[in-house]
Amino acid sequence: MGATNKLTAKGIAAAKVGKYNDGAGLWFYKRKDGGAQWFFRYTIHGGRKEMGFGAYPAVSLAEVRRKAVDAREQVRNGIDPIKEREKSKRNAARNLHLLSEIAHDTFETRKAQLKGDGVSGRWFSPLELHVLPKLGKMPVTEIDQVDIRDTLSPIWHTKSETARKALGRLAICIKHAAALGLPVDIQACEKAKALLGKPRHKAQHIPALLWQEVPEFYASLNDGSITHLALRFLILTGMRTGSVRFLHEDQVEGDLWTIPSENMKGAKDVAEDFRVPLSPQALQIIQAARQFSRDGHLFPSVKKGVISDATMARLMERRGMEARPHGFRTSLRVWVAETTDAPHEVAETLLAHSTGSKVVKAYRRTDFLEQRRTLLDSWAQFVSPPKKKIKLRRI
Repeated sequence: MGATNKLTAKGIAAAKVGKYNDGAGLWFYKRKDGGAQWFFRYTIHGGRKEMGFGAYPAVSLAEVRRKAVDAREQVRNGIDPIKEREKSKRNAARNLHLLSEIAHDTFETRKAQLKGDGVSGRWFSPLELHVLPKLGKMPVTEIDQVDIRDTLSPIWHTKSETARKALGRLAICIKHAAALGLPVDIQACEKAKALLGKPRHKAQHIPALLWQEVPEFYASLNDGSITHLALRFLILTGMRTGSVRFLHEDQVEGDLWTIPSENMKGAKDVAEDFRVPLSPQALQIIQAARQFSRDGHLFPSVKKGVISDATMARLMERRGMEARPHGFRTSLRVWVAETTDAPHEVAETLLAHSTGSKVVKAYRRTDFLEQRRTLLDSWAQFVSPPKKKIKLRRI
């Protein structure tokens, strides 16, 4: 190998048109148009090649010499620097489009539609737990239905609901990749579903009390503790446990409870706050709970934060009941269906369920507040014992 480092920074800055050798294959070329560039000459496998190292002065003399050192080492090891660079570019391009990268990008774009901006991770967790460990490092363009089938088949029948969510999230990611202009198979998830077949596992509904049995259970919640008060309020309003647990003084005005949209399940379908009419019995519960209030929360836990889902569920477990707190929504819905003539839309809105197509919802500018008030007042009269005062004590 000949001498190296023949050129100087000052010399190339003042160079005229021509080619200048820095040694050991590294050359500087000053063009007639005033531009300049670096290139590297080498011989490998019996052939002579030239490899561009970038334009001057964007690539300095010191930087190009480091590039030349690496290239010479590759040649000595029988590696063609040009082919190696092309391979690196291909790998870099592939890495930009790995499923893991696409999945995280998809999640970022959907956060605004998710409850609490997806902080809880419920949207992303099916992907993170069941898809990305096997497919995350694959380019999304190479994923096909067989890959998806092999990934989800271990849980397709044993954890069918989780597998269904994972497949749905993956389909969204693939559509996101298609929107980015990547040549993906947008039908891959549907094809995988056909390969997986129909899940054997049937969805288990949350056990609920028969509506006829609710009054007796309601009457037994009579010790005035936070747990008993929260369960009574849950039964009276028909709302989900999360909304009840986070009941705050600021959400109640008169006989109306306004639940912030971020405290509703499926925030992507709940763009507005949800109003709940409060029966006299529900207002009595709020009044009783105020003396336990901490930081405005009416159902606080013993130490910090609010009462947990598990606290209410454990009370029912200790009594040997199969039913769970969430099941009271079912009790209320069946009671409405079997004892009233409430229209379907009103009955579903009572539970904050979304009904109708997007077009129907766009034109239906009502939340049936007064109709729901009548239903909840009747429900409260049915479940609550007459003139039963609540004793107050701390849990």
